Amino acid sequence: DFLYAALHRAGLATAPRSVSRDDGLRLRGAYVTAAARCAPPANRPLPEELAACRPFLEREIALLRNVRVVLALGAVAWEAVVRISRAADAGSFPRPKPRFGHGAEARLRIRPGAPPVVLLGSYHPSRQNTQTGRLTPPMLRRVLGRALREAWPEPARRAPRRNPERTNRAGTGATGKENRTP
Repeated sequence: DFLYAALHRAGLATAPRSVSRDDGLRLRGAYVTAAARCAPPANRPLPEELAACRPFLEREIALLRNVRVVLALGAVAWEAVVRISRAADAGSFPRPKPRFGHGAEARLRIRPGAPPVVLLGSYHPSRQNTQTGRLTPPMLRRVLGRALREAWPEPARRAPRRNPERTNRAGTGATGKENRTP
């Protein structure tokens, strides 16, 4: 629940924890998806597995018309978005190829003819990364803050409203379409 707790603090989720598809959690101004649809051995998807899942991710991206920011949680997600971008608009694809890192940033087109989006990188909020301190709540909060500022720049910032019972909590966020996956 590391990710949803951060999204909740940012005002992008209605609850800090998700326990099932029917638990009532909703995202506001954010969309969560995956580059791989299964949990591979050792959490390392094979290239064939990613290739098999890529059409699903491409269809989801095609449906998200108002995306301004993509937050890639981990190198696998980053690479998936970079590959989709290269396929969508090879002519304007940045050179050298954007490299993943926590806090990395690139501007890419994820759909042909669409304006570029900001791709931000974060270490994946896996149990291994969060329990070893590779990714901490403040690190995720900072990258979500950058995503929020890119998605809703001043003075036209129209970020999702926070829950009234949480008015004293500082938070930030990312954008996309309201939805979530289990």
